Amino acid sequence: MLIPKRVKRRMQHRGRMKGAAHKGNKIAYGEYGLVAEECAWISSNQIEAARIAMTRFIKRGGQVWIDIFPHKPISKKPAETRMGSGKGSVEYWVAVVKPGRVLFEMAGVSEDVAREAMRLAAHKLPIKCKFAKKETEGGEANEG
Repeated sequence: MLIPKRVKRRMQHRGRMKGAAHKGNKIAYGEYGLVAEECAWISSNQIEAARIAMTRFIKRGGQVWIDIFPHKPISKKPAETRMGSGKGSVEYWVAVVKPGRVLFEMAGVSEDVAREAMRLAAHKLPIKCKFAKKETEGGEANEG
């Protein structure tokens, strides 16, 4: 599971997820990508499950990049605890994802293999995702 090595402050406010992704919205490393169509918190467990689903399908062929990292701590108070007495301890870590954000990238495999691997990975995530190809020099990205 992905978690930060160290953080400056252990607690964070929940924040809000409005608007589209302005950074991380282009395929940078691979040929194919999995792009978010909704906003959500994606936990480190979900990222890891999607990664395992992809790498199992491509059977050690090709290369996979994870473009999101869970920087946000989510705290939770224990069950049957009275109100007050401060904020709960950190339970898990999430990545804040907005529409248009590239979640995973893949290279070194054929398009149909990449498409199926990304489909399996998308089933592990709590949001709708779409498959995308890297933008060519002259035109737009081909999305399916």
